[in-house]
Amino acid sequence: MLMRSLGAIWLASMSGGPALAQDAAPVANLNIELNKVDQVESGCQLTFLASSTYPQGVDQVVFETVLFDSTGAVNRMTLFDFGTIPANLPRVRQFVIPTTSCKDISRILINGVHHCAAAGLDKTACAAGLTVSNRTDLEMLG
Repeated sequence: MLMRSLGAIWLASMSGGPALAQDAAPVANLNIELNKVDQVESGCQLTFLASSTYPQGVDQVVFETVLFDSTGAVNRMTLFDFGTIPANLPRVRQFVIPTTSCKDISRILINGVHHCAAAGLDKTACAAGLTVSNRTDLEMLG
């Protein structure tokens, strides 16, 4: 009886059997990486690497962004317009926070999506598929 059960399990696994989680298609998303922070003459320059795995890319995305000071208090809320992010072609975007020292920023929060335009995608796709990462000493949340 045991051999018959093991044989049935083996046969099911060889014939395709139920799909495993690893066989699932990868989830498309929008990736925003805080890549570099530089003090420049006019303020603090934030450099982001943006990429989209949506098949059609993103025509325009604008994020509501919150900057926190070194005490953890909100320094300001602003909009970062990342523009077009083509499918599977990373893009670098830079934003200067005027008259601000980088050492006075401790955390950056992508608070929401102000605008998302992408042909064939639901208007919530930019928020639903958002992932954030960081290569700097600042904390990045999203």
